[in-house]
Amino acid sequence: MEGDMADTSQDGKLKHELVGLFQYIQRVRQEIAAISRPADEENKFEKMGDQLDAIVEATESATNTIMSTVETNEGLLNGLKEGLDAEKIAVIDEISANNMGLFEACSFQDITGQRVSKVVKSLTYVEDRVTALIEAWGKDELEQVVVEINEKTDDEKLIHGPQRESEAISQSDIDALFD
Repeated sequence: MEGDMADTSQDGKLKHELVGLFQYIQRVRQEIAAISRPADEENKFEKMGDQLDAIVEATESATNTIMSTVETNEGLLNGLKEGLDAEKIAVIDEISANNMGLFEACSFQDITGQRVSKVVKSLTYVEDRVTALIEAWGKDELEQVVVEINEKTDDEKLIHGPQRESEAISQSDIDALFD
């Protein structure tokens, strides 16, 4: 008799653990469904990688502009030195030294690009794992999972943030709105 009660207790524990595991798997399925078809299109993994790539492109472009401008200014400063007294040449040399500080500061872009590339690789790894889970469970089955939609505030509905040049509204389209 005592053995039968122990078995019933064991069965109860096993059932409890199986129900807990089943509920956990259901929650994971909901989260994967939310990742594969988010209510907010801007929260897709692909978009995240694109946004990070856009950051690298924008910082690279800004860095190149800064460096090119400093280079041009250096040429202008060298042209100014002709016919100036030693005191004014010393001021021009100090400005040139400051320009070199700008060049050095622009090296942040390379380091930033390397770090963002590591983040993009991590996102790609996670995206690949999520895609594998979607394929394992079946896309059709995941599409049946109910995904909770968090309503955006009025401000969030309006904000799209800076966009890549290829996705942004053109200036002529914006001007047309005001005409």
